[in-house]
Amino acid sequence: MRLQGKRALITGAARGIGLAFAEGFAREGAQVAIADININRAREAAAGIEGAIAVQMDVTRQDSIDAAVAEVEGALGGIDILVNNAALFEAAPIVEITRASYDKLFAVNVAGVFFTTQAVARGMIARGQGGKIINMASQAGRRGEAVVGVYCATKAAIISFTQSAGLDLIKHRINVNAIAPGVVDNEHWDDVDARFAKYENLPPGEKKRRVGEAVPFGRMARPGEIGGLATFLASADADYIVAQTYNIDGGNWMS
Repeated sequence: MRLQGKRALITGAARGIGLAFAEGFAREGAQVAIADININRAREAAAGIEGAIAVQMDVTRQDSIDAAVAEVEGALGGIDILVNNAALFEAAPIVEITRASYDKLFAVNVAGVFFTTQAVARGMIARGQGGKIINMASQAGRRGEAVVGVYCATKAAIISFTQSAGLDLIKHRINVNAIAPGVVDNEHWDDVDARFAKYENLPPGEKKRRVGEAVPFGRMARPGEIGGLATFLASADADYIVAQTYNIDGGNWMS
């Protein structure tokens, strides 16, 4: 029960890694708010977690961020833990990337993280009890990939933002850190596989198979295998950890 009495807001938590985080936090005693742009899906997810609430949030809209944060603070009495998990993925060769795609990915993956962090941190500072903020980066932020230029750039930005926010907010005893997963076997990868099939002329499922086999561990991660690190970073055990990004990728990347 490392998170007993804590209140957590997780964005993009209606499925996949975000939902695994919510389930793990709840098992450790936290009250969890599942935020998602799809409120019906968020409510379905929250129904399966004791004490969880659902809130609609579009991280590309400031009014939606502010309203969701206010709703969670009102319902739970405050926010002690924020996980910035909401993100989008698209792939295309450099010469085919559109400005619309570029703007959309940066709006969700970078600006969404920045302004959600800002909104939650203001409340944490006002309450004066510190807090924990965990950003979701990626191994794609550690290295370039040929047809994933924009996504890689957004996740590299998250690693940099985590460092800056961590250094700025620790004076308020708000720890900001990040997790950089490798390849995770969930519904997200079905879309990724389809995009690589298009640009690399592969049959469906082939890219996913190759990527999984290439991991030194021998397979992709499962969503629940990322959750243990998130729970640790959200707990008092991580009080002296500031502005770090942790790889959890089966040995894919060493830094």
